[in-house]
Amino acid sequence: MQIDGRPYRTIWVDPEDGWSVRIIDQTQLPWTLAIARLTTLAEAAHAIRAMLVRGAPLIGATAAYGLCLALRADPGTDAMGRAAATLAATRPTAVNLRWALDRMTALLGDVAVSERVALAYREAAAIAEEDIARNQAMGRHGAELIAAVARDHPGRAVNVLTHCNAGWLATVDWGTATAPIYVAHAAGIAVHVWVDETRPRNQGASLTAFELGKAGIAHTVIADNAGGHLMQHGQVDLAIVGADRVTRTGDVANKIGTYLKALAAKDTGVPFWVAVPSSTIDWTIADGIASIPIEERSEAEVATLTGRGPDGAVTTIRVIPEGSAAANPAFDVTPARLVSGLITERGRCAASEAGLAGLFPGRG
Repeated sequence: MQIDGRPYRTIWVDPEDGWSVRIIDQTQLPWTLAIARLTTLAEAAHAIRAMLVRGAPLIGATAAYGLCLALRADPGTDAMGRAAATLAATRPTAVNLRWALDRMTALLGDVAVSERVALAYREAAAIAEEDIARNQAMGRHGAELIAAVARDHPGRAVNVLTHCNAGWLATVDWGTATAPIYVAHAAGIAVHVWVDETRPRNQGASLTAFELGKAGIAHTVIADNAGGHLMQHGQVDLAIVGADRVTRTGDVANKIGTYLKALAAKDTGVPFWVAVPSSTIDWTIADGIASIPIEERSEAEVATLTGRGPDGAVTTIRVIPEGSAAANPAFDVTPARLVSGLITERGRCAASEAGLAGLFPGRG
């Protein structure tokens, strides 16, 4: 995607040395576009854990490259297993992390130790390229939903509500939930996006708004609690969100607050769609509420806010009283019954075991 006329991906191998990994440090956005360099397993694990990179598909790609960096130091089988375990422990909810590591170790375990580093970099690059292709395909399938609304309501913009950041910053490129918006915009369809701020880390306000602004797409940042009101008053045509893990039955784990938006959408008759690449589907799980681990992050994310002050300096302030405890579950699970449908790289389907099986026969 473009930032001030220059194309970017969220992760790439440094062309100067051919092995270190460059990422956009998302903790610095939207105030500063900072490019970080990863050279070790520890740095890659930190980038995932501290959310320099975030979003299920990008976490998977970063883990793949993190394994490459680890193998440069020690390509042995035992060391590879320890490195994979280190990376797997960084974020428990997003299934792409485990998916990418399983794919890498399964491939590398069958080759000579001397060949592992080169093959690892090729496979990590393949994971990144496949992510882009999946997201572009989801964009095409999802844009059809936006186009249908535009045909039914000529002369005005289609109003799409998002939650968290499921944009190109959450993937290698294009995004999941935003890919249909980008495709529709490129096709000349007028789109306006309601951007949930998405407390506590404000990924909507800081990241989704940043990338939509750079793409020239009309958008308005709203408080998380405003979405239901807008739906009640007919100001939301459809909601599209991403996912960190989807069960084979269509339950959706996504950023905390997604469940509440789905409830409001169900009550008001607003279509609620989830854009999910196949790499985010956990075919081993049927019941999302019972089986998907929910990451509990630091209470500091709830207790504080970071922003730019009147003097231009970026600072962090505390917003709750000293001595008050804070809880910070990072995700919630939206049951399949509240989801209008899933947008995948193979097309759209019902959020159900039968719906997913129709698009991905033989899985599960």
